[in-house]
Amino acid sequence: MLQATTFKFLKDLHKHNDRTWFDKNKSRYEAAKTDFDNFTEDVIKAFVKIDKRLAGLLVKDSVYRIYRDVRFSKNKLPYKTSFSASINIGGRKSGKAGYYFQIDPVGEWGCMMAGGLWMPEAPKLKAVRQEIQYHTEEFKKILGAKNFKKWFGELEDQKLKTNPKGFDKTDPDIELFKYTSYIVSANLEEKDFYSK
Repeated sequence: MLQATTFKFLKDLHKHNDRTWFDKNKSRYEAAKTDFDNFTEDVIKAFVKIDKRLAGLLVKDSVYRIYRDVRFSKNKLPYKTSFSASINIGGRKSGKAGYYFQIDPVGEWGCMMAGGLWMPEAPKLKAVRQEIQYHTEEFKKILGAKNFKKWFGELEDQKLKTNPKGFDKTDPDIELFKYTSYIVSANLEEKDFYSK
C-alpha cells in the first residue's frame, strides 16, 4: 500500500516543478521515494511467487529516477511528476520483457500497470515476431481470454504500415506481426494503491 502523502507530493511537484521548490521539499521527496521503494519491494516479492526468475531483483534496479534528462528535450522541467518501476529479469535496463507500473496522479499517462516488451531492438523484435508466428493460436488464445481482455483489452502501440521483412503479407495473422512493441496496460486509480 502507498501513503496518500506520496500522491500529494507528486501533485504538488506537478504545480511547482522547479529546483527551488524541490530543494525546499526534499524531505517530502525522500519520504515519498521511500514509500514507493517499499511498495516496489512488496510488488517484487509478490511477482517472485509466480516467477522465480525474479528472485534477487533489487528495488534500486527496478525504480526509475525522478530526475529528467533535459539535455536533448524541449521540455526543460527538471523532474518527472511520477514514480515508476520495471519488474523484469535483470532490472529496468535489461531490455527484457517484464512488468511495469507507475503512479502519476496528474500527468498524461496517469496511474497504470503494464506488461510486455516495449520498443525492442530490431533483432529482438524479429525473434518475438517469429515466436508468435510459431505459436500463433496459443498467443491468440491468451489475447482472447475473457479475464485478460477484462483487464488489458488488446495489444497496444504503433504498428508498421507495411509488412515486416520476412513475413508473408497473405498470412491471415499478419496484423499480429506488425506491432513495434508487444505491450498491454490497464489504467488504475489512486485509491487502488491504498489497499492490498
